[in-house]
Amino acid sequence: MEEKIIVENVNIPGTATRVDRAKYDAMYQAMREVLPKRSPGLTQNEMLEAVIPHLPQSLFPGGSKAGWWVKTVQLDQEAKGNLTREASKPLRWHWVS
Repeated sequence: MEEKIIVENVNIPGTATRVDRAKYDAMYQAMREVLPKRSPGLTQNEMLEAVIPHLPQSLFPGGSKAGWWVKTVQLDQEAKGNLTREASKPLRWHWVS
């Protein structure tokens, strides 16, 4: 049985969802490697392109479903106050620290 982790969504406060922990952890680690700690951050598309080489093929074969997981981890980490959404067009994100 897959181990689950509870994630939040910055756009829907108070909402929590259970997702696969192994995929979440792999995406989180990839995002820690590629996202900067200060502005300018990366756009959603830049984030997706940057994380794919850092993901295990066993969980994300050929980058499969990476887009959904990038967004899930981004929204969760934003809700937890660890990721900052910059007031830019297009939107960019970077780590708080």
